[in-house]
Amino acid sequence: MSTSLPASPSLPPLSLYIHLPWCVKKCPYCDFNSHQADRFGNDGKLPEEAYLQQLLADLDADLPYVAGRPIETAFIGGGTPSLMSEDFYYRLMAALQEKLTWVENAEITMEANPGTFEQEKFRHFRQAGINRLSIGIQSFQPKLLKTLGRIHNREEAIHAVDKSRMAGFDNINLDLMHGLPDQSLDMAMKDLSLAIDLNPEHLSWYQLTIEPNTEFYRRPPSLPEDNTLWGIQDKGQELLAANGYRQYEVSANAKAQHQAAHNLNYWRFGDYLGIGAGAHGKITLQDGQIFRTRKTRHPNHYLNNIAQALITKDAITNEDLPLEFMMNRLRLFETFDLHEYEQYCYQKVPKSLIDACIIALSRGLLDATAWQKQRIQTTEKGKLFLNELLELFLP
Repeated sequence: MSTSLPASPSLPPLSLYIHLPWCVKKCPYCDFNSHQADRFGNDGKLPEEAYLQQLLADLDADLPYVAGRPIETAFIGGGTPSLMSEDFYYRLMAALQEKLTWVENAEITMEANPGTFEQEKFRHFRQAGINRLSIGIQSFQPKLLKTLGRIHNREEAIHAVDKSRMAGFDNINLDLMHGLPDQSLDMAMKDLSLAIDLNPEHLSWYQLTIEPNTEFYRRPPSLPEDNTLWGIQDKGQELLAANGYRQYEVSANAKAQHQAAHNLNYWRFGDYLGIGAGAHGKITLQDGQIFRTRKTRHPNHYLNNIAQALITKDAITNEDLPLEFMMNRLRLFETFDLHEYEQYCYQKVPKSLIDACIIALSRGLLDATAWQKQRIQTTEKGKLFLNELLELFLP
């Protein structure tokens, strides 16, 4: 493996993340920065105008760090972004077009819930310039939806996909969970089969995990046994592959040419601006300095601070870069070579990283054939024991 730096390293691709922190109801499994809308006050009406202006001020404060670099992808997450009005998105997207340089046909994704009220807005979202929809279904089964605190039903979930097609979306992701409380293998496969029947371009299919600061953490539900979880994972991936969905990341499956470009940039250690309450960003400067940003989490605090006070900057140290890079890069199942490390990290490949790879090879966590071709790829064992693999890169 070469350890020489490229003569003139180029900056990584740049994305934009926008956080909308409100939802109708906080789900018991959710550890995202989301806040129930009716607890905000003001008769439950969202402060759209104030939040829009703060988002744009937030963006203005970050722009000097990226100096004209084009935006390749954008993602509007939450919370439930589709709660905001059509007018909010017409104005937001127009302002973003004015303030930023965009690559041609940039992927712009919005998260949406299947509720009937929100489905009526899909056409407006598409007309505003959003070209990819990620619909949070999680399950089609009434009992499981109730356990998860979801407010839609099976019919609304199916109808949401139909409405999004009618609105002009030809790039749709469905979010679906497995390993749910008291879920059997058969229940999980019925959920996945129905999602596949809806023919989305992309399926985010991931196992429920119990996170701190959630209702499920305080009151743990009864989860399936490990053998059931393994069975769900194995059968599910077989079913996805048989229907043309290739697993390219730990929890992401896509039809050909429909991998999520925004998520790929995250996992390849690309840069991204993060605006909105609680949003995170990663930025590389021309001199090679890499830092992460975090914005004030609570919507009230975010709205009441000037943009310049919202940024917390944390430089990524040279010692932490190998873990930071590999922690992201190894989530993807594609091969790569360590020249990417030099390109994205602005430093030579350290000996410690090479040594960690050699140990991983000896444990069967990395593929020996790929290594002989000066490339890195996780083995099936490495995918299953990803945490063990990543521990090798700790500073």
